Order: sequence, then structure tokens, then C-alpha cells
Amino acid sequence: MLQNFILKGFQVKLPSRTKILNKLTIYNRPCRHCASRLYSSQKIQVLHCNLERKTLSKTNIFTVKTRRYTSEVDAQKKNGQIETLKDKTVIATNVKLKSSELRRLFSLAGPEKWTLTGAIGFLIISSSVTMAVPFSLGKVLDIIYDTTSDLGAAREKLDSLCLMLCGVFLLGGLCNFGRVYLMSISGQRMTQALRKQVFGAIMRQETQWFSKNSTGELVNRLSADTQLVGRNLSQNVSDGLRSFFMVGAGTGMMFYMSPSLALIGLCVVPPVSVLAVIYGRFVRSITRQLQDTLADTSELAEEKISNIKTVKAFSKEKRECESYAQRIENILTLAYKESLAVGSFYGLTGLSGNTIIILVLYYGGGMVATEQLTVGNLTSFLLYAAYVGISIGGLSSFYTEMNKGIGAATRLWEIVDREPKIPVSGGLRPVDRPHGEIILENVTYNYGGAPLLKGLNLHLHPGKSVALVGRSGCGKSTIASLILRLYDPENGRILLDGRDIRELDPVWLRSHLGFVSQEPVLFTGSIKENILYGLDEESTLEENDKEEAWLQAAKAAQLQELANQSRAGWERQVGAGGSELSGGQKQRVAIARAIVKNPKILILDEATSALDTYSEYLVDKALKEISRERTVLTIAHRLSTIQSADEVAVIGNGVIVEKGSYKELMEKPNGYFRELITHQTFMKPKEKS
Repeated sequence: MLQNFILKGFQVKLPSRTKILNKLTIYNRPCRHCASRLYSSQKIQVLHCNLERKTLSKTNIFTVKTRRYTSEVDAQKKNGQIETLKDKTVIATNVKLKSSELRRLFSLAGPEKWTLTGAIGFLIISSSVTMAVPFSLGKVLDIIYDTTSDLGAAREKLDSLCLMLCGVFLLGGLCNFGRVYLMSISGQRMTQALRKQVFGAIMRQETQWFSKNSTGELVNRLSADTQLVGRNLSQNVSDGLRSFFMVGAGTGMMFYMSPSLALIGLCVVPPVSVLAVIYGRFVRSITRQLQDTLADTSELAEEKISNIKTVKAFSKEKRECESYAQRIENILTLAYKESLAVGSFYGLTGLSGNTIIILVLYYGGGMVATEQLTVGNLTSFLLYAAYVGISIGGLSSFYTEMNKGIGAATRLWEIVDREPKIPVSGGLRPVDRPHGEIILENVTYNYGGAPLLKGLNLHLHPGKSVALVGRSGCGKSTIASLILRLYDPENGRILLDGRDIRELDPVWLRSHLGFVSQEPVLFTGSIKENILYGLDEESTLEENDKEEAWLQAAKAAQLQELANQSRAGWERQVGAGGSELSGGQKQRVAIARAIVKNPKILILDEATSALDTYSEYLVDKALKEISRERTVLTIAHRLSTIQSADEVAVIGNGVIVEKGSYKELMEKPNGYFRELITHQTFMKPKEKS
């Protein structure tokens, strides 16, 4: 995501000694135009470094400018020249790890609590076995040094000790296997559950939200971020607990063998702990930026690959490669910063571990010389010190990965926590089938901050067809989307049989609406599967009735010839996005998908735009048959489509400027519709003047 400054200013006239500025709370509010979340501190006093204040002594007016950051993907600029990462992002290094974030992260492991409990039990046993090695080695050395004169006794003691250790180590190996296996399967299940949760949250969002969040970014969150969080809750937690246990057990054994030597060896731990806290905050911040930049790069790749025909048509392969390479360079810049921090931290922790060894050797050697410590105990102490050093490094890795997981989880929770403006379901579900009367009352709608519809009024009578005509970009397709309730109007309302559609269950509403877009989208699968996609999931039709329904829809859309061209018949694969079909064939499949549920209302957005003349004639004939006793809204430019409509509504400047039959509107000498038709390429020569 690109991090940009937002400057906000306000003026307050106050007495000269008023301290209200230090008490004023700034709340996070969404920007109406970009709908991005504003990230700011909660109070002005913690934003001293980002605060500009000017005092006009004569008027006692304080002018305050606060700087905030907003995360935003600007789709209009993503193909432009890419600025350097330094200009686009601001690194926030003072990011604190909140206990609430940790609790929520670990709450994802709730369903796997018993599996994880078993894994932790195995972890304790296997770690205990590992920590028994230094103690056992010390005992072996003491046996050798203490019984050098009696080799038989030494051999007997060694045999019994080694036999016991073999059994202990075998148990440790089995427990280690159990730990890794249980943690792995629980991690996979948690990742799967998290992906389902995130994907469900994405599906719940309203259509307008997707125009501000690119497909590439969402796919990156669904794949990379969920994988990172799942790995943190399984493998990373397992390794972290193991390191924590070994640090605790090793430290305890060190104090058991020699408290004074343990205090000397562990004197370097406190400064390393302080360093770890500072380092963790930086890593969490840089990881979030890295994931955002990676999502931005995935967005670019997804867009260009999915539109590869356009790229090749304009011979822009080299340019797109350079653009992608530049974004990869941005990721690499962040990765360098992360690598520098990680390398520095690991280098210092490794140095601290070696310092412990040197201190133990220096002071421990003197204690052995004065017989305050045996050779076996010193060896065990050294091994425990080494284990503690290695485990501290493991805790450092655990802390690093945990911060990365928190950064990734925060991005996912932004999606999961967001309440859609238009619910997926819920509302009134009338028992009777609607009559099909639709009224748009004083509907206003803004697009990109600019008014598109300005108090539009339109009445669609039951069983009648209305052709919606207007210049490109006047809002014809927007009206169709508003009726489908893919968007909600800014003001005004849309009524179905006298009831506001915002009161109705969206699932029920759309089950009685058939929609064919100007650019039909098909899904990977067969022709039959794509047609059946249009059936209502709550349909009570039996299998035989479903078979009959989709076959009738396919025949009405003139698809028999398409099925007969392939041996697979109706099971013929359409390819990704319908790539195996022509434009007209895709349009006919989309028409069949729209009419398979026998809708009361049909919305056709240039439904026959991609058909040849003969196919258009056949489909128009089929549409006329199925349009009987149905309300039909047709968005059209073709003359034949407009002429066949019962009524023509003309949009201009965000309102309906003319309405009537085709003949009535053409008889107006200076009418808006007549002028529009005159400039259409499909205008017949005899109608031109």
C-alpha cells in the first residue's frame, strides 16, 4: 500500500492561556471519497513531531495542522511512473505490541487447543530429554576421573548409565516426532480456517469496496498473510516454547551447579532483552510495509497477466517488465532494511552467547583449579550455557516471527472486522412473487466524488419493457446496479411493488432479478455449470426440474449449435473467464444463466451487443418470448433494441430528460433523443436529416 500524507487544518479562536489543544482528541474517521482508514494517534499530545501550530497574538487564533497517514491503492496511478519507496512510505518505528493483539492472534488456535496441548506435552518431554544430555555427560566425566584406578567399576557404571540414556533418548525422539506432527497438522487446519474466514469476509463486502481494494492485494492477503499467521501459530509457537523451556531449564541447572558462576555468565542477558524489544517494534513495522508493497506488486502482476492480450496488442511487454522490476526493487529496498536489522540483532545475540562461554571458561577454570567445581560439573555448566545461548537465539527468532505474524494478522483483521454497508442477507422476504413494478424516486448517486445521478425519477411498469438511452458515462449501468442493490443511492429510494428495496432481503430481491452485463463473465467449468450458476441456491426444484429448467434456458438463448459443435456437448469447457468461447457465445451463455431462474424482472445491459445479426435476431426472439408478463429494463444503443421497447427513457445530465415511445420521441423536432439517434452509427439513411 502507498503511504501518503493527509494534511488537515482548522482554526480555533481561544484565550491566550487556554490549554485545550493538549486535551483535544482526534478520532479515526474514514475519508468519504477514498474510503480508506486513517491511521493516527489518538491524542494530539503524542503527535508533537507531526504538529504544526501558528499563533496570531493579536487575534488569539491558533492554526493547527495535523499530519496523518492513510493506506491507499491509487488504481489510476499504478501504471504511471513509480516513485522511490522513500517518497511513498513512512516507517513508523514506535509500534508497540499490544496484549489485545496477541490475545486475538492466539484465539485463532482455540479450536485446536487439545491438539496443541498434546503437542506441548510432547514438547516438554522431548526438551527435558535434551536438557538431560549435559548433566549426563558431566556424570560420565566424573565417573571417569573419580574411578581411574578401578576400570571394572567404571565400566559397570558407564554401561548402566548409557543403557538408561538410550531409553531416555528413544523416548525423546518419539516425543519430538509427536510434537512436530501435531503442530504441523494443527497449523494447516488453522490456516485453512483463517482463509475461510477471510474469504467469507471478502465475499460479504459491498461492490463499491472492491473498487478501492484490488484483486491482487486481496489474493495476497488470502494466501501469503494467512500462511504467515498459520505458521506463527504452529511451528513458530512450538519453536518458541521449546526455546523458552530450554532457557528456563538451562538457567535453573546453571544456578543449581554454581550460583556465582551463573550470575557472572548471565550478566549480558538484560541488555540483550532491551535490544530485543526495540528490534521487535522495528521488525513489526517493516514487515507490514513489506507485505503491503508485496500486495501492490501482486496487484500489478495480476492485472497485466489477466489482460495479456491488450499488453501484447500494444507491444508493451518491455514496459510492463520494467514496471514490475521497479516494484520488485521497492520490495528489495525494504528487504535490505529488514535484513540489516535481523543481521545486526542476530550478530549481537550471537556475540552475547559467546561472551557467556568466555566468562564461564575464565571463572570456571579458576574454580576447577581451586577444587570448588568438578571437571564434569564445569563441562555440564558449559553445555548448559551453550544451550541457553542457542535458545536465546531461538527466542529472538520466535520474537521476530511473532511480530511478522502480528503485522500480517492486523491486515487480515481489517477485512474480517469490516461491516459491509450492504448486507449479504437479512430483511423482509415477501411470500408472494413480486409484480415487477419498480420506481426510482429522486435518486442521487456520486461516482468518484462527482455527481452522476441528480434526483433521477423513473417508473418501470409491470410487464412492460423500457429502453434506457443516453450518452456513454451518463449512468445507465449505474441504474441497473442500483436496482440490483449492488450500490445504495446517496439520496432518494428505489421501490419494488411500493416497498423500499433496502428493507428487503438482498438474496430474495436478486432471486427475482435476471441480469446480463455488457461484458459477461463466465467461470471455469462447463456450459451447463455456468448456466446452473444462475439458479437460486434456495430453489426447491427437484433434480429433474432443474435439468429441464437449464435446458429450456439454453435453448431460449440459442445455445444448441454451440453444444453440438463439440463431442462434450453441454459439458464443453468454456475456459478461464470464457476464453474458449467467442464474444457472442459468451453473451448467449450469460443470457441463459440470467433466465434460468425464471426472474420476474430482467435487466439487460447491452445484452446483444456482441452478437451477429442472425444470432441477435434469434436471441431477441427468445427474449421477447420470455419477456411476457415480465418487467424488462434494457440498456441499449442499437436501433432495433430501442424500437422494440414499449417505452424509451432518455438520460441527460443525471436525470430523465425525455420519456415516451420511440415514435413519439422521434417526432420531436429538437428533441434530445432525436439528436442522440442522429449521431448513432446504426441510424438508417432515411432517418438522417
